[in-house]
Amino acid sequence: MSAEKHDVFQAIADPTRREVLRLLGEKELSITQISDHFPMTRTAVSKHLKILSEAKLVKSEKHGRAKIYYLHAESLQELKDWLEYFERFWENKLLKLKHQVEKDD
Repeated sequence: MSAEKHDVFQAIADPTRREVLRLLGEKELSITQISDHFPMTRTAVSKHLKILSEAKLVKSEKHGRAKIYYLHAESLQELKDWLEYFERFWENKLLKLKHQVEKDD
């Protein structure tokens, strides 16, 4: 049975994983340092990191005996591209609303 792979959207759907991304956006951290921020086991944090790694949102490097994780922000481009469509949608709706409000004045 092959391992299930996760995409960017699945990976960021979980608030814990979003917080991990935020932490790694500030600095590179070991799994122990990441675990210190959450009320869960290292094993649970490791599972979140695996999903983020499968989505190519985080990468890791061995430093001695420790594995250091860091944000791989380039993979967020897919999310950014998808959100830009909706940003244009809302800008258009807000301009129409502004026009309507100004017309009613």
